[in-house]
Amino acid sequence: MRVHLVDGTYELFRQHFGSASRHTDSGPFAAVAGVVASTLALVQDGATHIGVASDHTIESFRNDLWAGYKTSEGMDPEILVQIPVMERALTAAGFTVWPMVDYEADDALGAAADVADRDERVEQVLIVTPDKDLGQCVRGERVVQFDRRKREIIDADGVREKFGVGPESIADYLGLVGDTADGFPGLPGWGAKSAGLVLARYEHIENIPPAAGQWDVTGLRGAAKLSATLQAQLADALLFREIATVVTDIDVGTVDDWRWGGPTPDFAAVADELDAPDLVAFAERLRPR
Repeated sequence: MRVHLVDGTYELFRQHFGSASRHTDSGPFAAVAGVVASTLALVQDGATHIGVASDHTIESFRNDLWAGYKTSEGMDPEILVQIPVMERALTAAGFTVWPMVDYEADDALGAAADVADRDERVEQVLIVTPDKDLGQCVRGERVVQFDRRKREIIDADGVREKFGVGPESIADYLGLVGDTADGFPGLPGWGAKSAGLVLARYEHIENIPPAAGQWDVTGLRGAAKLSATLQAQLADALLFREIATVVTDIDVGTVDDWRWGGPTPDFAAVADELDAPDLVAFAERLRPR
């Protein structure tokens, strides 16, 4: 079997700024209807075991670690109001949903990927999001990311090609480079190329020698300045790495829990609420017999 782990928050954004925004007559829950339809489309394409993670609240434990970490402030209210509706609609459609409060959707996806990876029955785990944070959860060709928009599979070699480092170094990479989308800056002067080159050699921040003269990195410019910055702000780099690290020790159930068995009896009423009654017939056609 293959397991599909969907970033529901990303999918909601994708639908909101995609087809839903292009139609002036779209209802208030058009993006939710789009997420449900696209998740059912995974079943239509052969998916059997599906889990969907969402950021029920945008804030998480990471806001206690870094004051500038992302919050719901400034987010489009049309998206915020649809998050709980999406969770309810997907549950009614029969899917396993993980609404995250203390943690984030990424953490649920990482935890589920770990559970599925340890299940010998699973042939492949597809984390359905292009989010760079989830690159750290990729394992060879067994646990991969799937970018639905590009129809692209990102395996461990794909992570290395994109970032210059393997999955095991992605959190370190983000600790040095930062992530503006998540609200932490990284270290001054450290960019994608320098972090990629240094971590390709040393893998983790704590393995980087303290003096630039000890570095064995080909093609790197400004090593002395980079080294000085790292030593002066090492605590920040390690904190940013902690923030970027996906937490995997949370309860997401078992692979068997995620098997899709068809919509629940509540789905018809929810589909009407979404002004998408056609979803009921779509789901029923896909129901396992």
